[in-house]
Amino acid sequence: MIFIGDCEVYENFSPITLWQDYGITSYIRGSAQQLIWQSYYLLEETLKYETPRVVVFNVLAMKYDEPQKEAYNRMTLDGMKWSMSKVRDIRASMTEEEHFIEYVIPLLRYHSRWSELTGDDWKYLFYRDKVSHNGYYMRVDTKPAGKFPKDKKLGNYQFGHRAYEYLDKITALCRDHDIQLILIKAPSVYPSWYDQWDEQMEEYAGKNQIRYINFLDLQKEVGLDFQTDTYDGGLHLNLSGAEKLTRYFGEILRDEYGLEGHRGDSRLEQIWEEKEAFYSRMKQEQEEDLKQYGYIRKFHEE
Repeated sequence: MIFIGDCEVYENFSPITLWQDYGITSYIRGSAQQLIWQSYYLLEETLKYETPRVVVFNVLAMKYDEPQKEAYNRMTLDGMKWSMSKVRDIRASMTEEEHFIEYVIPLLRYHSRWSELTGDDWKYLFYRDKVSHNGYYMRVDTKPAGKFPKDKKLGNYQFGHRAYEYLDKITALCRDHDIQLILIKAPSVYPSWYDQWDEQMEEYAGKNQIRYINFLDLQKEVGLDFQTDTYDGGLHLNLSGAEKLTRYFGEILRDEYGLEGHRGDSRLEQIWEEKEAFYSRMKQEQEEDLKQYGYIRKFHEE
């Protein structure tokens, strides 16, 4: 299965846990503030190489109907391989101040940065440490949820035409490839998810005969405690919360969608054994940092 969407997928679901508990193989193609057209083109690109049985899309991105910021665009677009999917993604994502040629030749955008270069710029030029687990971003520390600003009243709660256009495209792409699409709202308590937005997703899912799961309404069933299961005050889950949510979701995927475990496949077991080892090693390193220093050094330094 493939996850697409913003930080509410790559910080809240653990592919390693899906494998350990259910034998389900998965990957998260998430990125910060991933806009819905970016999710569509990432999925389009993915289907050139893989045909998952299930695609999961987090619907928070429906709130955006226009391009937002170059910095977030770069986080999603720069890592894509060159293809027509990337070309169309760039054109759909650019703000008015951006230029297509600067994505083709980044030097044109960043040429004046030569005087700001440090050793770190060269350190990661040819090699970057692996930092995620099939797309999952691990944090074991805890910061209990606090108070958030009251929900702002909006002048218009209707999702935009462009957002619906690309949701239709995702739905059609999955249908054309005989893939089951699941829409979700991750259980992050902030930013706000309005009842009016929820109603629109319920209506869309019913109209298109697809599943929509609002995990905000299932916190008790999942077993989430936002005093212990978040690392940033309720915006995202920590490892404890992500593993709880993943196990709950895994039961749905197994029992209602018939995703069969791949335990017994020696080739896959060898691949995932290495992934599990890396996952356990990073978890142990972060826990040791918390015990010795009271914080995780890597994130404290950043």
